[in-house]
Amino acid sequence: MQPMFHRQEALEVPAVSVSEASALRSCRPVVLPPAVAAAVWRGDALGQTVSTTWPSGFDALDAVLPGGGWPGFGLTELLLPQAGTLEFRLLGPLLGRIAAEGGRMVLVGPPIPPHAPGLLPHGVGTDALIWVRADTAAERLWATEQLLKAGSCGAVLSWLPAVRSDQLRRLQVHAAASAAPAFLCRPAHAARESSAAPLRLVARAGGVGDDWQLLVDVVKRKGPPLAHALALSAPPAGLPQVWPSRRVDAPRPAVVVSREAGHAVVRAEAAQSRRTASFH
Repeated sequence: MQPMFHRQEALEVPAVSVSEASALRSCRPVVLPPAVAAAVWRGDALGQTVSTTWPSGFDALDAVLPGGGWPGFGLTELLLPQAGTLEFRLLGPLLGRIAAEGGRMVLVGPPIPPHAPGLLPHGVGTDALIWVRADTAAERLWATEQLLKAGSCGAVLSWLPAVRSDQLRRLQVHAAASAAPAFLCRPAHAARESSAAPLRLVARAGGVGDDWQLLVDVVKRKGPPLAHALALSAPPAGLPQVWPSRRVDAPRPAVVVSREAGHAVVRAEAAQSRRTASFH
């Protein structure tokens, strides 16, 4: 007697290659919920920050910054060829806006004492400035960290020429919990180093004929890389009223150094009149 058994027919499934399966999946549109779609950022688009932002005072700069201005809830690095020369030309409009709203700016370890008369044209008085004298790197780092943790300042501007990557990460963690804009001023060569700061800019002065321009490179931001430098008209506050533009195409009076005057510089017509008078 033959044993009885049931034979189960195998279902034949057509074979599909990996590339074909990927193509099939890519053809299906993925619809995300609106809340999720708003939180998704694509690397080829300029990121829109969810934090508070302040206009920088330069339309060209706001156009390339995520959120359209200086961000809160994070660090911003200003990388400069020489400390103490360009910071307030770039940040003056922001500091004036914060001072007008009753906020106070804390300066940690500036390389030179703050020049209060130079900030008055921006609307920043001495009552809105707090200068923290910190001579060593450890003191500046500690003071900056405590200010970011407190979160009670209108803005924090700290000069940290030498700081490790792990220290930057810790500062970024504290800055991410504070709505106030936080700026770290570091040397320009630090652009070659990695940093946890989500926004990094390199600023340098323009040439003689550039009408007090600042050239700004955005070396790191939430978005595609910026291929060109921004030319911002940023004269020192109050200086254009007493010192004209440095444009090379502006007419300039001719000057000569007269032997009679020694060290003095006199105009050409004045020197000619003296020589004419000596012949009579």
